[in-house]
Amino acid sequence: MQNFEYYTPTKIVFGKQTEQQVGELIKEQGCQKVLIHYGGNSAKASGLLDRVKASLDNAGIAYTELGGVVANPLLSLVYQGIELCKKEQVDFILAVGGGSVIDSSKAIAYGVAEPDKDVWELYDRKRQATACLPVATILTLAAAGSEMSESSVITKEEGDIKRGYSNNLSRPVFSILNPELTMTLPKYQTASGNVDILMHTMERYFTPHDTMEITDGIAESLLKTVMKNAQILAKDPQNYEARAEIMWSGSLSHNGLTNCGGGNGDWATHMLEHELSGMFGVTHGAGLAAVWGHWARYVYQALLPRFERFALRVMGVAPAENAEQTALKGIEAMENFFRSIDMPTNLSELGVNATAEQITEMAKKCAIASKGCIGAAKPLYEQDMAAIYTAAQNA
Repeated sequence: MQNFEYYTPTKIVFGKQTEQQVGELIKEQGCQKVLIHYGGNSAKASGLLDRVKASLDNAGIAYTELGGVVANPLLSLVYQGIELCKKEQVDFILAVGGGSVIDSSKAIAYGVAEPDKDVWELYDRKRQATACLPVATILTLAAAGSEMSESSVITKEEGDIKRGYSNNLSRPVFSILNPELTMTLPKYQTASGNVDILMHTMERYFTPHDTMEITDGIAESLLKTVMKNAQILAKDPQNYEARAEIMWSGSLSHNGLTNCGGGNGDWATHMLEHELSGMFGVTHGAGLAAVWGHWARYVYQALLPRFERFALRVMGVAPAENAEQTALKGIEAMENFFRSIDMPTNLSELGVNATAEQITEMAKKCAIASKGCIGAAKPLYEQDMAAIYTAAQNA
């Protein structure tokens, strides 16, 4: 067991119609003016933005707004949001959307709090944040876990560079989780979100360190719960109970709970996918599904007992003749699950046909972003990264 710190200051308000409480919740924070940050037309068309504004009006909270967040949120919009907040003297950011909106909101909050510094320096690993405006969220997509986490990911258009940054300063003050708000999502987005939730726990689960039995049990239960309810939603997208199970699992998967005592996790699949979506603009969860099996087959022998346990306790496979065969059956079972919810298991199924030159470029960018090496299950260097991308493309 490793020493650990567990910090989860975010207040969760969970359930039906809870977005109507946002005005009073923000009023409790004593702020003067709010930036409502959101994505495209869905928040408007659904009436959610109108309900949010009405709640703020009723609470006497002034606000301005900025939409336009896209999947893999862009640095250019972050800069625009920072300038808007300065002009409007905003002191609180409300993210209305999924992980991309929340990540963009966190980046804006960093930038406004340190107005004389370039926020990209945080994501480019050149400095650490010393301040951040308070952020709150109304979640509309269960996936990224940003509503309880310290993490955010931003894409710099120049060079298609996608980078993450983590700091407890950006953990949301509160997050409103109403599963009803996810019911209008397309099937593909729901499934991609489910994969992202799984991967946030799996990245922590595949650790070379001694772990705690209670943490492993929580992680294994969370993974099985997500897979069960993901398959329910694939057939019955209006199932409120399944939506609720998935939404809460998404928050727990990325708030630090599932790696208590087990170290910091692996995160190689995430790092590999960041370069993939940075170059090709694919949906993050789908990209993770396309890469994971090829990463797993590349590293499983270095972490064989862990992969065997995963196969038996999470995927429920029957023991094979030896640990290696059992581990491989577990990897195959997870890929079969991805297929069952129409998620890709290689780059071709993802719609990506990367050239050798593009694979080399992604591996190089990934190595630069990680200072040369990624992964805890097995250290991976640039040539290893290229080999995994190649295996994923040629599968």
